[in-house]
Amino acid sequence: MDEYLIETPSIDYMNPHIQEKVGELISQSDDDEDYIKRCYLFVRDEIPHSWDIGVNIVSKTASETLMNKTGICWVKSCLLAALLRANGIPSGISYQLLTIAEDDSQGHIIHALNTVFNRDKWVRIDARGNSGGSDAEFSLDKDQLAFQVREEFGEIDYNDNNVDLDERLVNTLAQTENLFEINIDFDF
Repeated sequence: MDEYLIETPSIDYMNPHIQEKVGELISQSDDDEDYIKRCYLFVRDEIPHSWDIGVNIVSKTASETLMNKTGICWVKSCLLAALLRANGIPSGISYQLLTIAEDDSQGHIIHALNTVFNRDKWVRIDARGNSGGSDAEFSLDKDQLAFQVREEFGEIDYNDNNVDLDERLVNTLAQTENLFEINIDFDF
């Protein structure tokens, strides 16, 4: 379980900006479950997905996502994991392979979401943000995801639990200066 509490370059929870936000969220929370919910709602509702708001900013870490006030799902999941881990709540990252368009005509992209350990079990939560057909609500009782996988279009729910952002995604972000030019053509 300790590995889901570590700080990583992508989940950089010792950053002063993240520590400040953690303190703010802790001061508003009644208990761990309330804290988890507040972190989730903050990332989902107050850190918009970059594609949804049409900005080319490429946030690459949890702290950059917080400071830029935007990021794609890959780094929004890092931010949520950072906020949780900084308060001693185990969190990981899970993936789905989803279509870019309404069908598979434009290929696929990796979607990242979170895992959180609470009440002696892992649950997946998705703070991607509710727009463009996604609908993610908060639940610690069952997996609550923004997107339902459509196997007929080659979509996959990996139903995994990773300690850190996948190295291929980290490398893709590191090589990207303009979000609209991001290279998403790789096998996962």
